[in-house]
Amino acid sequence: MAKIDALRRFLLPCFFPPTAATAAASSAVPKKRLSTSLRDDLETTTATLNEDPTHGQDSPATTPDSVTPKFAVSASIVAPPRPSKTMVIGTIFGHRRGHVWFCVQHDRLRNKPFLLLEFPILTHQLVNEMRFGLVRIALECNRVELGFCPLRSIPIWAMSCNGRKLGFAAKKKAGEPVRSMLKTMQSTTVGAGVMPSGFGSGSEEVMYMRANYEHVVGSADSESFHLINPDECPGQELSIFLLRSRNG
Repeated sequence: MAKIDALRRFLLPCFFPPTAATAAASSAVPKKRLSTSLRDDLETTTATLNEDPTHGQDSPATTPDSVTPKFAVSASIVAPPRPSKTMVIGTIFGHRRGHVWFCVQHDRLRNKPFLLLEFPILTHQLVNEMRFGLVRIALECNRVELGFCPLRSIPIWAMSCNGRKLGFAAKKKAGEPVRSMLKTMQSTTVGAGVMPSGFGSGSEEVMYMRANYEHVVGSADSESFHLINPDECPGQELSIFLLRSRNG
């Protein structure tokens, strides 16, 4: 009997497959166990959250307030603008007993100067100052109404040389005598000498000194020109400063 019962259990399912109701019942059992296991997992997770009150809270290392704002720190530190530097040709000229003129050109082949100023100092006085090797000319403007125009468009400047006030320098337009003189010196890049009369109304010879200058633009209110010494006279220092004060 035991062998017959064993054969029934193994062979009957082969000849009599389970019905739809039996399959539904059998498939319902795993679903029931799955839903029960999910419910148990949820209950376990809820219990864990209730027991650990710090779970889900941001740790101090990951809170937004504790994160160092690197971009904000770098943005708050703004470097000052760097001054721009260019090379120009500067010519100091004038009659022996007349006023000194200062001419700035970007290109020696062009007769129209970039800047032309007439200084109140006389030519022989400037020559005496240059014998000491250091000349610093400061042109200052304190007029409120000229506080917002381009620096090189200011018509008049208060001038001092090596700390001594000498009067006022004036911005000039290049007339035909100046253009003719610059045309004569087109082939000269660096040098000093005397030219025949032909500039201005006087009959005296014109003294000139032509050299390369470093043009430095510090801001909208400050520019300067610094003489680049030739190899044969390294001891000469000549600087011309344009300074404007907006306070009046």
